[in-house]
Amino acid sequence: MMMESSMKREENVEDYVKKARLNSTLAALLHDPILADVPKNPTLSDVDTLISLELGSAMRISILKLDDTSFDVALMNSATVKDLKLAIKKKVNNVEQSKMGHRHISWKHVWANFCLSYNKEKLLDDNSVLQDYGIRNNSQVHFIPYVMSKDSQKHSRGRKHRFFHGLNKYA
Repeated sequence: MMMESSMKREENVEDYVKKARLNSTLAALLHDPILADVPKNPTLSDVDTLISLELGSAMRISILKLDDTSFDVALMNSATVKDLKLAIKKKVNNVEQSKMGHRHISWKHVWANFCLSYNKEKLLDDNSVLQDYGIRNNSQVHFIPYVMSKDSQKHSRGRKHRFFHGLNKYA
């Protein structure tokens, strides 16, 4: 009994040492300047996209924010506007997490008030393929304020009013 317990402890210590070495090696690799574009906690999808980027079947897109700063995201060549929005969300959340800890960003609010633009054309259809807009590797996409047309605002407001009117018990 005593011998089995001692052997299990040795195995646990060996496993711990192996994991520590692996984590140390992984940390050293991720700090290598050649791998600077690999996220801190990469998913298999992240690594696959970066490999595809090297092989030419993915593209790097620069996102220009309203304050004239920018960041890059990598996407497959077949990516849609929705894929780009998800990549932006992931990148911004990772940056915010590393700088300031957990900070909630309402992406519903962001996309209701801002949109993406390429060559002065708004990217409004989430299902459109980026290449249909002419977006290629090393293209620059801009965040711009999103202003709805007066017609759609009136329509939206009218529907909202009718909906709440039906909830009023004195109506």
